[in-house]
Amino acid sequence: MVVTTDLGNTNTMKFLCSYGGKIVPRNTDGKLRYVGGDTRVLALDRSLSFSEVMIKLGELCGSIPVKLRCQLPNEDLDALVSIKSDEDLVNVIEEYDRASKATSNTLKIRSFLSPSSSSKSVKRISPLQSSDTSSIGDDGSFSAIGSSSPPLTGKTVARHHCCVQQISEPPVPYPTVHYYYQNPSNHQIVYYVAHHQGNNTSSNNNRVQY
Repeated sequence: MVVTTDLGNTNTMKFLCSYGGKIVPRNTDGKLRYVGGDTRVLALDRSLSFSEVMIKLGELCGSIPVKLRCQLPNEDLDALVSIKSDEDLVNVIEEYDRASKATSNTLKIRSFLSPSSSSKSVKRISPLQSSDTSSIGDDGSFSAIGSSSPPLTGKTVARHHCCVQQISEPPVPYPTVHYYYQNPSNHQIVYYVAHHQGNNTSSNNNRVQY
């Protein structure tokens, strides 16, 4: 399934990005194909630099930094070109511009993304992200529509698509302190029990003798 994520720019270049899968030969004829993973269309402004494009692509697949390889028009998957600089990016865009003019169709840059050895996981771009809504119930509970997160309890404040939650701390139980002394005359041990509640301390007058 192909999902289109358009950033709303007028002068755009479109990448048909696949990630999370692998390139394997087809059983019937041995021709390479990409299986598994996800495929999305990402439209980016042509004025973006190579580093900015790589950040957007990394956010799309949830991994930064990311490796970018592109399939040139009329080429097979065994001839992918690694894009590592602004010059590489300009060259592949020009290749697709020429192919688009020849076919009178706007071609999407066929791209394959893979995490690098130093990649870190990031939040993926989701087409449904802008449509997610949240609500706060009368009892202060928080619920999100379109989210798999469990409901939160406590006082919740939502602003700018974020949720700040204040969780009430449970009352801290104060310890019960035992005091005792030994009567040297009859060798009896007398225990006194003191209960601490906040800043108040009450003593139990009942003594327990042993």
